[in-house]
Amino acid sequence: MLINQLLNTKGHQVFTVSPEETVSAIAALLYARRVGAFIVADKIGRVVGIVSERDVIRALAQIGPDALSRAVTDIMTKDVISASPCESIEVLLDRMTDRRIRHLPVMDGTKLVGIVSIGDLVKARISVAEAEAQGLKAYIAAG
Repeated sequence: MLINQLLNTKGHQVFTVSPEETVSAIAALLYARRVGAFIVADKIGRVVGIVSERDVIRALAQIGPDALSRAVTDIMTKDVISASPCESIEVLLDRMTDRRIRHLPVMDGTKLVGIVSIGDLVKARISVAEAEAQGLKAYIAAG
């Protein structure tokens, strides 16, 4: 299964935040939106980073409570690893496992078209495996 197929099912909605938002505001938004990460985009919509729950926790552990008043640009991951809509789930599962990341923005050139989590990919992979198993059962039963 390709990522564009997954996004067509899951949806293309992506929550973005500005680099100037405070870590405190980001923590509240992560909780309110029930997501694990936000794409950080500049004023013209370019992806400049990604900020996750892990980044917030890391900042609190390293800086302490003062981290909450810092700008998200101070704690975000700036070297964003992304995916292409035409990549397969298997390729992205390997990339995410190797890099120890849980969220990937999906980019069509320079345009942000979605985001996938490792949970999305695992769920889709299980769905494909179950469909294959059902197909084999039907084939055997018909034979």
